[in-house]
Amino acid sequence: MSYRVGQNREDTCGLTLEEYAYRAQQVLDRQVWDFIEGGAGDERTVLANRQAFADVVLRPRVLAGVGEPVLSIDIFGRHWPTPIAVAPLAYHTMVTPDGELATVRGAGVSGTPVVVSTFAGKRFDELAAAASGPLWLQLYCFRDRRTTRHLIEQAEAAGFEALVLTVDAPRLGRRLRDLRNGFRLPAGVVPANLPSSDFASPSDHSRLAFDSALDWSVVSWLRSVSTLPVLVKGILAPADAERALAEGASGIIVSNHGGRQLDRAPASFEVLPEIAAATAGRCPLLVDGGIRRGSDVLAAVALGADAVLLGRPVLHGLAVGGGEGVAEVLGIVAEELVEAMLMTGTATLADAGPALVASTGRSAAPAPAAAPRLERPSGALALRKRDLHQSLSDPVLDTMNFLNEITDRYPDAISFAPGRPYEEFYDLEQVFDYVRRYVHGLAEQGMSKAQVVRSIYQYGPAAGQIREVIAQWLREDEGIDVPAESLVVTVGCQEAMFLVLRALFARPEDVLLVSSPCYVGLTGAASLLDIDVLAIEEGDQGFSGTAVEDAVRRALADGRRPRALYVVPDHSNPSGNTMSLAARAELLELAGRHGILLLEDSPYRLVSPGERLPSLKALDREHRVIHLGSFSKTVFPGARVGFAVADQPVEGSNGERSLLADEIAKIKSMVTVNTSSLSQAAVAGALMSAGGLLSSFNPAATDFYANAMQLTVQALAESFPADRHDTHGVSWNEPSGGFFLTVRVPFRADADALARSAQRFGVVWTPMSYFHPSGGGEKALRLSVSYLAPERLTEGVARLVRFIRSELG
Repeated sequence: MSYRVGQNREDTCGLTLEEYAYRAQQVLDRQVWDFIEGGAGDERTVLANRQAFADVVLRPRVLAGVGEPVLSIDIFGRHWPTPIAVAPLAYHTMVTPDGELATVRGAGVSGTPVVVSTFAGKRFDELAAAASGPLWLQLYCFRDRRTTRHLIEQAEAAGFEALVLTVDAPRLGRRLRDLRNGFRLPAGVVPANLPSSDFASPSDHSRLAFDSALDWSVVSWLRSVSTLPVLVKGILAPADAERALAEGASGIIVSNHGGRQLDRAPASFEVLPEIAAATAGRCPLLVDGGIRRGSDVLAAVALGADAVLLGRPVLHGLAVGGGEGVAEVLGIVAEELVEAMLMTGTATLADAGPALVASTGRSAAPAPAAAPRLERPSGALALRKRDLHQSLSDPVLDTMNFLNEITDRYPDAISFAPGRPYEEFYDLEQVFDYVRRYVHGLAEQGMSKAQVVRSIYQYGPAAGQIREVIAQWLREDEGIDVPAESLVVTVGCQEAMFLVLRALFARPEDVLLVSSPCYVGLTGAASLLDIDVLAIEEGDQGFSGTAVEDAVRRALADGRRPRALYVVPDHSNPSGNTMSLAARAELLELAGRHGILLLEDSPYRLVSPGERLPSLKALDREHRVIHLGSFSKTVFPGARVGFAVADQPVEGSNGERSLLADEIAKIKSMVTVNTSSLSQAAVAGALMSAGGLLSSFNPAATDFYANAMQLTVQALAESFPADRHDTHGVSWNEPSGGFFLTVRVPFRADADALARSAQRFGVVWTPMSYFHPSGGGEKALRLSVSYLAPERLTEGVARLVRFIRSELG
C-alpha cells in the first residue's frame, strides 16, 4: 500500500519534511514563518525536541518475514490508518486563505485525524463537512467559561469526536521572535468560532482571556458539559498523568507545546517512557514535538505512545502545496514508517516495544550554561546544518551564490541575471598600467624604493593606504568633502556593509530598516549578524517619506530602536528606481528628527547617463549618512575594493573622541586584517590616471549601459504594447540609468518558472521575490542589461518574450 500522493519526483515538492520546511520558508512572510517556527526564550526546548529523536538508535531484526507492515490502530473505537494525527495549530489561514479547510481535505486523503485549534480560522461545521477522518477540538479554557462552553457546543453539533484540553498555557510563552517582529496577525486572520475581540496580538489576548488560575477541577467541569472524551495535552510528569486519569481524563498527550511555552522544559520524547509506565495502558497515550521522520514515529510507539501528533510540518505542506501539500507531508511520514518497520522486522505497531530502541542517548535537560549537543553521526565526522548558525538556513544566503552561478548553470542560455560590468571594456595590460601609475606616484611623493616595495608587498593599515586618493576623488567627483581619516577601505562594498552593521547594531531591540525589494547582500549580512530587519515597501519612485515615518513609529511602538535605514538612492538594485532631490531632502530631515543613520549605497551613479543628483552624503550636514562605495562598476570588480565614509564622531566613556571609521577599522582588523595592497594600488592608479574624475573615466561604458537599457525597454514595448495591457498584463519600469529594470507579469515568476525559462527558452532572469525580505514580488522579475553584447541582448529579449507569452497561454 502506498501512502504518497505524488509518486514521481516531479509530482512532489520534496522528498523529506526538511525539504518542505525549506520551501515553506521561501514562500511565507518572514513574520509568519517566525510565528510558526519560533519557540519560547532561547528555543532550547525546540532544539531538544528535535535532538531527542536525532539521538535514537533503532535495533533491526532480520529475516522476520514481515511482508507488508500493518500501520493501523483503533482509538476511542475509531479506526486510524496510521498512528499519526494532525496536531492543533492556530490560524492556518495565515498560510493560505483556505486554511483549515485545505488541511482537513489534505488529511482526509489518508483518513488522518485532525485536532482543530480553538483559534481555527474556519467554522467547525465547514471543517466537518470537508473532513474524511475524525476531528477533535483543542481547547484553551477561557476566564469566561461561557465562551469555552459555546465552543464545545459548536464542535459537538458539527460531529467532533473528542476534546483536547491544553493545560500548559496559563498564558502564551515569551516568544522572542514575535516580540522582535512586533508580530500582529495579518489583516483578515481571525478565529472563526469565537466571539469578536481584539485578536491581533496572540500574546496580549492570552493574558486577557486565558484562565491563568486553572486547576484540576476543569477536567470534571468539561465532563459535566460534554459527553465527549477529554484528553489532557501538555503532560510532562508521571504524577500529572496519574492525576489527570484520577480526575476523569480519557487520554494523555505528552507535549511541551512544541517548545513554545516553558523554555528548558524536557523534550516530550525524553519523558515519554516514564509517562507510559505511569499510565500503564489505561488510556490512549499520544506524543508530539520534534517528529520529522517515520522512524521517529516508530521510536515513539516503541517507547509507549499509541500515536503521534504532527505539527509544524503540516503547515509547511500547507504553505507549499495547500491541501495536496498536507497530504504529501503526511504520506511521506507514513511511507518512512513503513520502511522503518520493514527494516526493523516490525510487523505491527503492537510488536514495537522498548527492545526496538537500542539507545536514545537521553540525558537530563541541559544546565543553563550548557551548549546544545552536537549531533555526531557514526563513522566519519559529519556536521548537521541544524548545529550551525541559523542564518545558514536563510534562503537569502543562497541568493548571492545563485546570482553569481546561474549563468554557468545554464551555459547555453542568455542570462539577464548577473549585475556584472561588460567585459569588452577591459584590457589585460591596463591593470599593470594602473599599478605602475600608483607606484610612480608614491615615488613622486618622496618614498624610497624600500618603502614603495613595502606598500605593495606587505600588509597595510587596516583602514587602508589609499584613503587620501579616495578622499580627493570624492571631493572632486561627488562633492563629498570629508577628511581621509573618515574612510575605511574594504574588501568590496559587501565588507563595508558587514563592518558598519557590526559596529552600529549593539542591542537586541535594534532594527534595520530596508526597502522591499532590497539588495540581498545587505539583508544577508544582517541575517549573519542576527540583526532584525523591518522592510518598507518601495513605490515606483523609491521610498516614500510617509512609509518610512510609519515604519519608524511602528518599530518604536513595539519597543524596538530603529538604528539605521539602508537606501540606494540612484538606480537602485534591484528595482532600478531613483529618488528625487525632494525625496532625498525629506529623508535627511526625517533621519535627523528620529535620530537614525542613513546607510547610502550608490554604485551605479558614475556609469549612468545624464545629470547626477547630489548624493545623500553630499547633502549631509549633520553626519547622518554613512556612505558605502565600491569601484566594481567604475574600475573593475576583480579588484574587490570598496570603502565606507564614516565621519560620525564617537565619544568614549572617558570622554575621548574618535571617528566611527576608527571603530570600524578595529573590526576590520579582526576580519580581513587589511584590503589587498595590490588591489588598492590598481584602484588608486586608475583614479590617478583619470585625474580624480571617474565620471569621465570610461564614457564608452556609460553610453553602452544607457543603450542597453534603451534597447531592452524598446523591445519590451514592441512586444507588449501599453494600449493592450488589459490583454497581456505585462509592464515594466524605465530606469534612467543603472543596470536593472523590473518586469511585472500576471503569473508567478518563481524558481519553477525560471527553470522552465532556462530549459525550454534558453533565457535566465532573477525572480524579484528573492529581494523581498518579508515576502512579495512573486509576479515580477529582474533583468540586468549590463553584461550582454547588443546582439545577445536583442536575442535574449526575444527569448524572454517567447517565454512570457507561453506562460500567458
